[in-house]
Parts: sequence; C-alpha cells; structure tokens
Amino acid sequence: MAASPDRGRQIADFTLPGGVLVDGAFERRDFTLSEQRGKPLVLAFYPGDDTSVCTKQLCSYSSGLDAFTDCGAQVWGISPQGVESHEAFARKHGLRMPLLADTDRAVTRAFGVTMPGLGVRRSVFIIAGDGTLHWKHIAVIGATFRSTRTLTEQLAALG
Repeated sequence: MAASPDRGRQIADFTLPGGVLVDGAFERRDFTLSEQRGKPLVLAFYPGDDTSVCTKQLCSYSSGLDAFTDCGAQVWGISPQGVESHEAFARKHGLRMPLLADTDRAVTRAFGVTMPGLGVRRSVFIIAGDGTLHWKHIAVIGATFRSTRTLTEQLAALG
C-alpha cells in the first residue's frame, strides 16, 4: 500500500468518471482534480454505496453542502463502485455532491487508503486551492466519520 500524502504536499492530478444529481437528473461526466485549482476541495473516500455508515456520512455532507459552499469548497465522494451504483445511491438518498467511481482503485492507492481484502478506508482529505494537501483524516476502523463542522473548520483555517 502506498503511503498517504503528507500535509503541504502537492497532490497528483487525476480524472475519474462520476456524476452529480442536479434537479432530478444524474449528470455523468469526468471529474479532474486540476480543474478545481483556485478553490478548496474535500475528497471523501468511502467503502461502499448504500451501506450504513457511508449513507450517514454522505447524507450528512449533502445536507451540509451549503456550509461547504460558504467556504468556497466542493465535496467529492469517491468509492470503488461504478457510476451506475453511484446514480442509484444518489437518487435513493438525494445526495447533491458528485460521486466518483474509482473502480480500479488507482486514486485510492495513490492516497494510501486501501485495505487489502477489505477495500477502502473511510478517509477525508482537504485539498487547498493551490493543489496541496491541507488536512486529512484516515479512519482506523471506519465506523465513524468526520463531521461537516470539523471539515468546515479546517476549510476556514485555509483563510
């Protein structure tokens, strides 16, 4: 397993397929990290669509999306399921943030959050507008997640 990037380190660019629910339509497209330069980005890696803790986490971030937007940030959910699974998950729970499909787990490995035999560690990374890692949390077990408040406090610290 690759090591997780250190704070202050430039994050390598990546592109993943995904989609976002907008006015009842699931808009599919590719999402590229470098296209977010100039504004902060929250990357929420999660083990699986429509699982108990993942659903609570992403519903929490979706309902708190205005708090992230007020900080000038977007939130992307990333998991190994395909775009079709993400669409069903987003529609079922009304999730308003993009959900990205890392089916080959290349991005998950680059962030050092794979768990052999178990999949993906629940993790959150805040990328500053200049493309460097500002903050991260990688769960040991993954039964809990970082709150919207904790993440927006870290975003506010970017100044």
